[in-house]
Amino acid sequence: MKKSKALILCLSAVLAVSMLAGCGSSGSSSSSSTKKSSSKSSTEEGTLFTEYKAKMEKLLDPLPEKNKTKSIGLIVSPTSNSYWATLVEGAKDCAKDYGVNLDVTQTQSDTDFSGQLDILNTMVSKNEEAVAFSPQSGTNLIQGIVNANKNNVKTVLNGTALDEDALKQAGGHIDGATVVDCYHQGEVNAAFVAKKNKNKGKVAIIGGSEGATQSDDRVSGAKDTYKKKGMEVVAVQNCDFDAQKAYETVKNIATAHPDLVGITCCNDDMALGAVRALKELDLNDQVVVCGVDFTDAAKESIKNGELDGTIAQSPYLNGYACILMTLKVAQGQDVGNMGDIVPATVVSKSNLSKMKGWK
Repeated sequence: MKKSKALILCLSAVLAVSMLAGCGSSGSSSSSSTKKSSSKSSTEEGTLFTEYKAKMEKLLDPLPEKNKTKSIGLIVSPTSNSYWATLVEGAKDCAKDYGVNLDVTQTQSDTDFSGQLDILNTMVSKNEEAVAFSPQSGTNLIQGIVNANKNNVKTVLNGTALDEDALKQAGGHIDGATVVDCYHQGEVNAAFVAKKNKNKGKVAIIGGSEGATQSDDRVSGAKDTYKKKGMEVVAVQNCDFDAQKAYETVKNIATAHPDLVGITCCNDDMALGAVRALKELDLNDQVVVCGVDFTDAAKESIKNGELDGTIAQSPYLNGYACILMTLKVAQGQDVGNMGDIVPATVVSKSNLSKMKGWK
């Protein structure tokens, strides 16, 4: 079987293309981690994952001092989504490695705009030395960032878009940024699907939650790519990053368009829901499906010849890099936008063996 002008741009276009020729809801919760040496799995040694981790640390040189910063905060979307759960894993491992308390709090949903702002303001009131976050829209955290600036709490943008003009107009600034190019992820996803179909036929795009920056950017990237390739986009539907909703939606789309040849999904949960629908319609061999995140379930599906591909962006390394950046900012380093830090690539059955230990 087969991102409103943004403050940040996303990453690893060259790497992703070379491999091609390669977020769910829950209640708000918080946790802390303290100094402890993190262990490295023997299965990661000598893999592409460890190679990219070494490159990431070189890009972030000089690294922050260990055991110098006392406490920092991290705001994430619901960890019921495996992407955010793995990002938090990487963030906590970095905090242990560098001897800093990490306060992690998650939002109620992927579009909990006011809730995310409340969390940021709470962290500022707790006098965290720095706070990292991934805004759920281009403007929902503007007032919180201004509040942090006034209270000398450093701010780090992790991954998603922020309206630079709106922030400047409000008198605020960001102290550092890491990057995840969600628009590019959509481009590469669609390019993979298009190549599998020789740039011909009808395709569909399954988005996440309307207004969620990462989803909107992936959808835009995919739509623009399909247009350039000359393929017909017959449907664009948001399914809230939910597998069951994607299953039902894809079943309806494929029934209405039995000659469908490809689907771009904005996360792996939805991609797997799409695969399930296509299997029931006996269209799994006809329709190429590509997701985003490279979850364990997606990996198994690719191995079994069901899901065709996914975008692996290493949430673990993104989380680790985010904390390194946050520590550098907390310790007074002038970092700005570091550019391409964490790699992203398309994974399919042809290169799955190279991804051992990836997370």
